Amino acid sequence: MDDLLQNFKKYLKDNNLFQQKDTVLIAVSGGVDSVVLCELCFKSGYKFGIAHCNFKLRGAESERDETFVRNLASKYAVELFVKSFDTIAIAANNKMGMEETARNLRYDWFKEILVQSQLKQNETFKYLLTAHHANDNVETVLMNFFRGTGVKGLRGIAAKQENIIRPLLFAKRADIENYATLHDIAYVTDSSNITNDYTRNYFRNELIPSIQKIFPEVSNNIVRNIERFREIEQVYEESIAATIKKVTEKKGAEIHIPVLKLAKLKPLNSIIYEIIKDYNFSATQVQEVVKLLDSESGKYILSPTHRILHNRKWLIISPLHIKEELAHFIIEEETTSILFPLGELTTNTIERPESLVSTANIALIDASAFQYPLLLRKWKQGDYFYPLGMQKKKKLSRFFIDQKLSLSQKENVWVLESNKKIIWVVGLRIDDRFKVTSSTLCTVKLNLIPSSQKD
Repeated sequence: MDDLLQNFKKYLKDNNLFQQKDTVLIAVSGGVDSVVLCELCFKSGYKFGIAHCNFKLRGAESERDETFVRNLASKYAVELFVKSFDTIAIAANNKMGMEETARNLRYDWFKEILVQSQLKQNETFKYLLTAHHANDNVETVLMNFFRGTGVKGLRGIAAKQENIIRPLLFAKRADIENYATLHDIAYVTDSSNITNDYTRNYFRNELIPSIQKIFPEVSNNIVRNIERFREIEQVYEESIAATIKKVTEKKGAEIHIPVLKLAKLKPLNSIIYEIIKDYNFSATQVQEVVKLLDSESGKYILSPTHRILHNRKWLIISPLHIKEELAHFIIEEETTSILFPLGELTTNTIERPESLVSTANIALIDASAFQYPLLLRKWKQGDYFYPLGMQKKKKLSRFFIDQKLSLSQKENVWVLESNKKIIWVVGLRIDDRFKVTSSTLCTVKLNLIPSSQKD
């Protein structure tokens, strides 16, 4: 009676999700879905590790879940990663909802584990596995429909998206729960799932059951519709791809697009988005591109990795100097120095600096004001900080204008951040929230040695 196990193996094979030789990292909450996913991977002979987030949102229950997952990792004798987050404080600081905050925290951390794993000489975690199932997909499609996310939102959760894999999308929640019961698999229950404090819970507990009173097969119908929407998306993408091929010309690392030809295309916004999204431009920047069509030559917009420049009769998409895969570094607490494209960044903890003043290449930071790990990365559109001496935030793009930076200087700006807060615009200005004061007990000295000064 191991139908779920056989279907699991078949789903992996039919969709070519990952191979027997791959080592995977499983995101485990302790709930039935993720625990059963561990069991299926174990019985299928896959090598895996476990990652658990403790969001500190449910008091003793959160600690119970962490203990359960620790015991689960011991049971399978696999590598375990656990991290706790002060989710409420982080959400308040970032002025974001709890759901979005928790999602960003966990996926950023999962990505960090994968990146760090790839630096090791031994086994590498190639993919992250999450336990999303068919019911999750139904809820996601309905939420996307009401949000107005378009065709892509209606095809639901992808089984494979870059290095994230959802190998249980074929299974319904009831199938997973029945498997756990049949095989006497222990798991924990999240009490918040029965409340409607979160959007998904409202859809799960209220909206879908109400619709089922009129359309009993609503979940099955939506699952079938997801397949249709995926086919519709395929037709859409093929049509868009043909249009893009006609209107774009690749010249080395650049993409050249004739302004007049692009302006005549319909639907213009959709075509522009499909062109620019692969270069890390967002949907909100589509209107900026539309404005570029009528702008004077020399105007441009930026993404974290590329620039779109209006040059006479052409729009030119070109990469910035730093390649995307080299555009971030993780700095752990024990790190003393790190090499990156601007030079060498060294970190030292000191009890009391001779001066409280930071300079261009030396940043003095209050050690109690931030947490490791730190992220050293290229700046991106939308970044902001509180420049030293100011109590109001300022977007980096505005700060660069005030500093009269040239285009090439902007392209080479890096920032150092902790918990998504910028500590230092490297070589330019620290954030006022992290400055050293007369009451500071411990200071971290960040020293930039520019490449031009190194032997």
